[in-house]
Amino acid sequence: MFQILCSELQCTKTIAKNEVITNDTYSSRTANNFHNYFFSFNMERINNQFCIQNIPVTSLVEKYGAPIYVYDTDKISKQYKRLKQAFSGIDIQINYACKALNNISILNYFLQLQSGLDTVSIQEVELGLKVGFAPEKIIYTPNCVSYEELQQAIKLGVHINIDNLATLERFGHDYGSSVPVCIRINPHILAGGNSKISVGHIDSKFGISYYQLPHIERIVKAYGIHVNGLHMHTGSDILDIDVFLQGAEILFDTAKKFPNLDYVDFGSGFKVPYKPDDIETDIELLGEKMSKRFKEFCTEYGKNLTMMFEPGKFLVSEAGYFLAKVNVIKQTTSTVFAGLDTGLNHLIRPMFYDSYHTIFNVSKPEGLSRIYTVVGYICETDTFGWNRKIVELSEGDIVCFKNAGAYCMSMASNYNSRLLPAEVMIKDGVDHLIRKRETLDSVLANQILV
Repeated sequence: MFQILCSELQCTKTIAKNEVITNDTYSSRTANNFHNYFFSFNMERINNQFCIQNIPVTSLVEKYGAPIYVYDTDKISKQYKRLKQAFSGIDIQINYACKALNNISILNYFLQLQSGLDTVSIQEVELGLKVGFAPEKIIYTPNCVSYEELQQAIKLGVHINIDNLATLERFGHDYGSSVPVCIRINPHILAGGNSKISVGHIDSKFGISYYQLPHIERIVKAYGIHVNGLHMHTGSDILDIDVFLQGAEILFDTAKKFPNLDYVDFGSGFKVPYKPDDIETDIELLGEKMSKRFKEFCTEYGKNLTMMFEPGKFLVSEAGYFLAKVNVIKQTTSTVFAGLDTGLNHLIRPMFYDSYHTIFNVSKPEGLSRIYTVVGYICETDTFGWNRKIVELSEGDIVCFKNAGAYCMSMASNYNSRLLPAEVMIKDGVDHLIRKRETLDSVLANQILV
């Protein structure tokens, strides 16, 4: 069993101390991937204003109000093409994990990029179909759903991915070889930047243990099931590419038991930078090593297969910005708080995952910095960042959160009866409203007074 846990905190600490990294995964090539943090987010300074695709950020707040989510399609496109180009000489299919950010305009943009779609619910399947994705470009990878939901997905014609022995047996009884199926394997690899997003370990609810492979084989043989794909996903925020290589070997060994595969899905979990001098998964090195090994395996297998990945955060995290207004500056005996017109109802990741989001003052690109603890307006602790050095804030200033593209708006709620913010997508230098700001009437639409 492989036991690997990459801590974002530990990785950042290592770099901060200038320690030598001895693991050969982190070559000098990885060091060269450290880049200017602001540049990596496609935000520029033009005429002393922060801009996205030449549009002043503050003008978006003036036009659409605050708080607001803004998405830069240039960054999405760059990440998508970077991933595609990293894997050469093989048939690779990228399926965007739409749980990260599921606005239909974002899905439509991925459709234009010729991406596939990774879905985890029947509603995400239906969203993808409504946007225009062909069923064969959608993979449905649920867990703990009802059998009736699985049947709905089968009727819609998408790729089915099963991670439960009991479900696999019932599926075989009802469909036999008439519907091809992918099987999700739990490789027993503990990987990810946080225990809540490590999903491939022995105690995880996800996947069928590779120790249960003989049981899978018995079910497949008994019902004549057509297994056309194998899948794994170990976690999110994975830095060490050896995690993917170790997981790949498990899938390759498993694949030898199934002679009619069309694809192998390696999940995702690529780490992106969150702060200055942060480090990220070396996609180029991963692509080089994985492509070489995958070609070798296809030769061993006797058939050229499709390699699949299902990135979400890697594609949209750095493309997203969350803009909020400073309501109050509150000084206590020990802390200076910057209180915003938003809270964990709009951006829960810092409280839920202890995640770090860079926060800066877009109203004042330059000036004296002070130390603030940035908090929200929710009636419980909702701290976005402790003791952050930010250019001096005043009431009415606009602050920006980076890495707001993934698992931010998609996890937002109406807690405290607060309304959901608007969303704006910037494409080809033009800003587009892609979700209207919520109103109380829309919140009450499905409630019934008795």
